[in-house]
Amino acid sequence: MIIRKPADINPSEITPESVFHGRREFLRRAGLAGTGLLAGSGCAAEEDPAEDPGTLSKLEVASGSPYSTDAEPNSLEDIMSYNNFYEFGLDKSDPARLSGDFRPRPWSVTVDGEAELTGTFDLDDFIRPHPIEERVYRLRCVEAWSMVVPWNGIALGDLIKRFKPTSRAKYVAFETVVRPEEMPGQRRGVLDFPYVEGLTMAEAMNPLSILALGVYGVSLPNQNGAPIRLVVPWKYGFKSIKSIVRISFTEKEPPTTWNLAAPREYGFYANVNPEVNHPRWSQAKERTIGTGFFGEKKPTLMFNGYGEQVASLYEGMDLRKFY
Repeated sequence: MIIRKPADINPSEITPESVFHGRREFLRRAGLAGTGLLAGSGCAAEEDPAEDPGTLSKLEVASGSPYSTDAEPNSLEDIMSYNNFYEFGLDKSDPARLSGDFRPRPWSVTVDGEAELTGTFDLDDFIRPHPIEERVYRLRCVEAWSMVVPWNGIALGDLIKRFKPTSRAKYVAFETVVRPEEMPGQRRGVLDFPYVEGLTMAEAMNPLSILALGVYGVSLPNQNGAPIRLVVPWKYGFKSIKSIVRISFTEKEPPTTWNLAAPREYGFYANVNPEVNHPRWSQAKERTIGTGFFGEKKPTLMFNGYGEQVASLYEGMDLRKFY
């Protein structure tokens, strides 16, 4: 992966706590309310952004979660403008600049493999049984930068239970949409698309794992993985696959895109581990986006600070082998 410098964002641009907890005021200040970027009310599923790919819909979100960090979240501007999403381009600014033609509605998700209930489901039906929760999570990229994101999503484990995986289901695989006409990065051949990722069943069932549908109380922007993406906060960001169209229950470990592209650099597990460097750079510290041109340097935490919730998943494993 290419390490690039963050945008020049002053600390004053980070969202104050009072604004974070008052979404309508935040949206007004962010320039979303009253513009074409914010539509309607209630669940995003009630909107039809097919007419305007740039539309962000308000979500009905249950505030507060015992799984949220108390760290200060980054601003919506940070989150929308600094992204890795190779389907749109290699530069951090490319997803925001080049995703305007991407249409996240209508959308369907196919569930297949080792489960009693399989099929292709409209996204609204797919998510309707589950409350949308607010999860403020740390995000750590393998490129050694980080931010804090207030995701809005559903518990992956609760969704998995609905499809009744069989005893043969040891892993959960995910696949991203392929639309080269809307996603110019897919026409460059940098990676083999579709982008694919996977978790063990135990990882997928962990309470921290979510499928995110929004951020800051609005539907996911295109550049952040609209309309639905995975978020596993104790792993490097490339594990949190975006724009998901397929979820498969498998008996064998599924292939993953970055492992296929560079097997000596990217493993299946990809847990945040400051003691195991990437072959080309250190993972001991990280740059915090939103704290100046180069970003404030701070020590990286084992499992990105979520060790209490996830360390038991890896008992007996040599974590240096599972970069």
